[in-house]
This record gives sequence, structure tokens and C-alpha cells, in this order.
Amino acid sequence: MNKRKIYQYAGVAVFLLSLTACKPIEIAQRTENKMVPEKYNSTENDSQNTGKMKWNEYFSDPNLQALINQALQNNQELNIVLQEIEMSKNEIKARKGEYLPSVGLKAGAGVDKVSRYTNIGAMEANTDIEPGKEMPEPLFDFGVGAQAQWETDIWGKLHNATKAQVQRYLAGIEGKNFMLTHLISEIADSYYELLALDNELVILNQNIKIQNDALDIIRDLKKNARSNELAVQRFEAQVLKTQGMQYDIQQKIVETENRINYLVGRFPQPVERTQNSFDSILPQAVYSGIPSELLENRPDIKQAEYELAAAKLDIKVAKARFYPSLDLAAGIGLQAFNPTYLIKPQSFLFSLAGELTAPLINRRAIKAAYYNANAKQVQAVYHYEQTVLSAYIEVANQLSKIHNLESSVNIKTKEVNALTKSIDISNDLFKYARADYMEVLLTQRDALESKFELVEKKVNQLKASVAVYRALGGGWDQSPLTAPDIKKL
Repeated sequence: MNKRKIYQYAGVAVFLLSLTACKPIEIAQRTENKMVPEKYNSTENDSQNTGKMKWNEYFSDPNLQALINQALQNNQELNIVLQEIEMSKNEIKARKGEYLPSVGLKAGAGVDKVSRYTNIGAMEANTDIEPGKEMPEPLFDFGVGAQAQWETDIWGKLHNATKAQVQRYLAGIEGKNFMLTHLISEIADSYYELLALDNELVILNQNIKIQNDALDIIRDLKKNARSNELAVQRFEAQVLKTQGMQYDIQQKIVETENRINYLVGRFPQPVERTQNSFDSILPQAVYSGIPSELLENRPDIKQAEYELAAAKLDIKVAKARFYPSLDLAAGIGLQAFNPTYLIKPQSFLFSLAGELTAPLINRRAIKAAYYNANAKQVQAVYHYEQTVLSAYIEVANQLSKIHNLESSVNIKTKEVNALTKSIDISNDLFKYARADYMEVLLTQRDALESKFELVEKKVNQLKASVAVYRALGGGWDQSPLTAPDIKKL
């Protein structure tokens, strides 16, 4: 081959590479915006942040702590997520293996009988071979050796794919952490609801006693002709109605206990709890910190951030498919038609080949994949912004709810105290015929309803303290993975 032909082939190769290196028009991408407001609504920022507290410090009830500990071990959904993370970790190892050479050992044997009337058979028949050195028929083939193949990652496609998988693995860990915050808060919500139902049952029993006492008074008044049968029946009906409410509350207690048992990962059984402690439970003091701390404390925000980083790397992977790829293959071994010849040096063989492949015609699939990668990155940016916005609004709402519920509970407590006193007053007035029985019944009903409303507001207050703890990012181990830990993946 003369120099002119060499230059022609080189020119064609450069032209082909220039065609394959042309990349499509970049898709306009949004720059992610990590800015958040400086404070929540009109409230002043706190120097402390409740979201950084450990869950066993924030929830001090030992029975609740025991339930959460058991759930962290036995909750089936959490364990499913942990296995998904383990599979994602194995995917990283698989991606790393793709950009390393693959080496394999092989050994084989075969036999070949060529037809006389084929080109190979005719050539063998017409070849002069000295006597005693004829080619054996049938012809055996024995060989042992090693083969290696390697796709050289000259454009970083395989390395970037591995990095993208690492980011998705880290996103999976944050997804698990986000699930932990919800699991802990859901158990705490159900536990406080269970205490509230116990308290409602106590209130109901107390009210039944008050109503029975009033019924006895009405019956005595009837005997003395100071009342009538209608009043007796109305009071008796009220007692029966209140007694019927007990079964509704008991059913709710069973369902709430089983909801906790499900979250804990066990079959239905009574839930251990401190009896008659609802009135003494006070919501934890909440310190919101500054809004920018959400970016570090909230697992869902960090998960969205890792997914965004993976989407950026996917673009590099998609872009690298436009460029030529270089594959290397090598082999070394021994091969002979007689196994006794395998030990001879003449049986030694080796091969080395390189292949440069570049897309030239019909690159629509590669372009489509690249455009999709760009679109997914923009989508990841929107998802990140949406997650940050949702987290900020969630915290702002819960902080406002805590403040308003505190005022509402104080007012409702005064209302309950007033109505509780009015029960004795109405009974006394009724004894001296200065009030009718309907006033007594209405007073008892209003007092019962107000007590139930107070319990509901108190449990909502406790749930709000749980919700704001979750919204601030509390409830998971906030010690991040270090760079050496990530390199070990």
C-alpha cells in the first residue's frame, strides 16, 4: 500500500469521525434554584432546629419508643425498601464491571469430516502430501486458552453511567430516610390517637355516672309527684344513647391498636400504653430554625437533588453514544488436531484485534435518547423545586397550626370548665323546679360534646407537633455518607 492510499483512508476516517462527533442542538435547561425565603411567614427564625433532634429524644414516652424501635426492625415495607437499596448497590458493582476488561478461560474439543465434493475437500484431495503425513480424517480439534475483551471508555460513557448509578443509590438511601420519618410520625400519630380514645372512654363513663345520678333524681321526683314519666323516659334514653357510644369508641380503639400492630409488623395484640396520661401530655416545644436548613434536613429534598445529579450524568452518557467506540479483543492459548501436540511450542497461538465503531447513518434512536436525557434533567429540576416548595409550605402550615391550636385549646378548656359547673347548677335548679328537664339534658349533652371537642383539639395539637417534626426533617439518622464510604461502593 502506497502513501497516497494511506492518506486517502486516513482522510475518509477523519471525515467519518467528524460526522459522528456532530452532536444535536442542546436543549435549553433550567438552572436549579436553591433559594428559599429567609423565614417562615411572619415568624422569627430560631437559633435551634427541632428537626435535628433524634426521635428518641423528641418522643419521651417509653411505650412509644418501644413501638418505634420494634417498627424499625420489623416493618415489612421498610425491609422491602432496604432490599431495593441493596439491589441498587449491586447495580453499581455491575456498572463498574462494564468498564473493566473481561477475561475468561476456555477449553474445547471438536471433530470435523469434510465432504469430498466441497472446496476444502477437493483441495485436500489434490494436495500432494508425503506418505505417512496425510491429514487425518476425520479431523479432530483440541484447544485451551484465555480470551479477553475490553470496551475502552475513551469518552467516559461507562464511568458516567456508574456515577449516575451511585447517585441513584444515594437517592434510594434518602428515600428510605424519608420513609423512616413518615413511619415514625405515623406510629406517633396512632399512639396519641389511642390515648385520646382511652380518654374519651373515661369521659364517657364519667358522664354515664352523672346521667345515672340525674336519672335517679328524676325518678325520686316522680315518686314525689314533682316530675312526670316523660322526663324519666327522656333521661333514660339519654343514658342509653351515651352507653351506646362506648361500643363505637371501643371499636375505634381496636382498629387503632391494629393499625399500630401493622406498622410494627406483628399480629393483633394489645398495645402497651400509659393509662390516664392523656391530660398530662404536653406537646414538645418546637424550634423551626431557618428555612435553608430544610435543604440538609429533609430526606426528600436530598433525594431529589441526587436524582438531579444522576440526570445530568445521563446526559453525558447519551452524548457519548454519538462518538466512536473502541473495542479490544485478545486471545492466547494452544490448539492442535492431536492432544499430544498441545505441549509443543508449534501449537501456541495468540490474537489481538481492535475495532473502532461509530454511528453514521440512521442516528435517530441515539438523538431521541439524548433529547430524552435532556428532558429528564429539566424534569428533575422541576421536581427538585417542587419538593423544596412543598417542604417550606408544609413547615409554614404546621407552625401556624400549632400556634392556632394552642389558642383554641385554651379557649375550649375554659368552655369545658364552665359547662362542667353548669351541670351541677342545672341539677340543683331542676330539684327546686326553677329549670325544666330539657335544660338539664341539653346541659349534659353540651358538656359531653365540649369535652370530646377538647380531646380532639388536644390530640390534633399532639399530632401537629409530630407533623412539624417530620416536616423539619426529623426522625432519621442525619450522619451523611462520607467520601470514603461512597468510594467503597
